[in-house]
Amino acid sequence: MAAASDYFQLTIERLQRLWKTQREKIEIAAELCAERISNGGLIFCFGSGHSRMMCEEMTPRQGGFVGFYALVEQALSNHAAIVGPNGLRGPLYLEKIDGYADEILRSFRFGPHDAFIIISTSGVRPLIVEMALGAKERGMPVIGVVSKEHCEATNASHSTGLKLIDVADIVLDNHCPPGDCIIELDGLEWRTGPVSTVTGGMLINMLRVSVAERLLQRGHKPVILPSHQFIGDTTAEEQLEDFYEAYRKSLSHLFAE
Repeated sequence: MAAASDYFQLTIERLQRLWKTQREKIEIAAELCAERISNGGLIFCFGSGHSRMMCEEMTPRQGGFVGFYALVEQALSNHAAIVGPNGLRGPLYLEKIDGYADEILRSFRFGPHDAFIIISTSGVRPLIVEMALGAKERGMPVIGVVSKEHCEATNASHSTGLKLIDVADIVLDNHCPPGDCIIELDGLEWRTGPVSTVTGGMLINMLRVSVAERLLQRGHKPVILPSHQFIGDTTAEEQLEDFYEAYRKSLSHLFAE
């Protein structure tokens, strides 16, 4: 259990560091999101590969609410087969192609109050940088969720020489080390024990609850996605239908002519 104990302790240390250093920035990001959502905007959450998990942690998720949109591109995230069809090589290749993010963004009609959260532990892939640049060019502010340590230590790979930390208006640091993993074991050349899932999930949920708090302060009651596991609870079923309808209405400007 030594490795498991080490992972637990090292992860707790990083969460404590996150708490000490990111509270103010989370509140700034929450204010931006609350202002946008209360004015009818959407907060797009984008990440490729594993970072997609943080998008879906925000929505659709019990306790999530209308105003966030998980922009999940299947070609960049459906790689569980690893080899063969829907393998890992394709998404890793697509992340390097200039122009791909812009093709995704062209499928939407963004509104004047929309914004983006872009999640990438490295923050240097061309896809990620181009997504941030594309959002900014369309008048939307960008919140970046990234490992500053990793991003600063890695060479830029986008043609502009920019990284996510150079483009984002607000940077939330997930406090992952370069390479994400934190456990070294004798006999292994590479580390194991990735930590971005834990610290990224903490950032996303701190942001979520702070946005909800600020929306209420603005007189805008968020429409919550309830747990649908309360068997026989008709109020939960009604709330779920309310969520579906409110979410549908929130998307009305995306595909409008």
